[in-house]
Amino acid sequence: MEENIKGRISVLSSHIMASEKAAALTAVPSDSPTIFDKIINKEIPCNVVYEDDKVLAFKDISPQAPTHILIIPKVKDGLAGLSKAEERHCDILGRLLYTAKLIAKQEGLEDGFRIVINDGPNGCQSVYHLHIHLLGGRQMNWPPG
Repeated sequence: MEENIKGRISVLSSHIMASEKAAALTAVPSDSPTIFDKIINKEIPCNVVYEDDKVLAFKDISPQAPTHILIIPKVKDGLAGLSKAEERHCDILGRLLYTAKLIAKQEGLEDGFRIVINDGPNGCQSVYHLHIHLLGGRQMNWPPG
């Protein structure tokens, strides 16, 4: 029975990854509001775990680990992805990483966690608003992709 459950989880994981890959390959960067802009503006509900004047963090609706939180800057300021970062973005980039550390502690991830930033189609980025995935609560594998 345990093998059957593991098999189902494997199939489901493969389907989710295929869906994410398909979404990333069809996503197009634009100046239009993203789903994250709508979440920031409270047009779409989410499960907020942290918020301050610069950053919003919420639980991913399709978690890939027991703890899977997205951390986003409240103002996009040209940061569609990490490859678009300029020197003027250093403060917010540092703030995002420090926020990840605070949330990891808040979520009880003392044994470790993983930070992921997808960038561009080959990096499996499906939303063009810089965001950090904070993953934890289980043993991570290597290589990740």
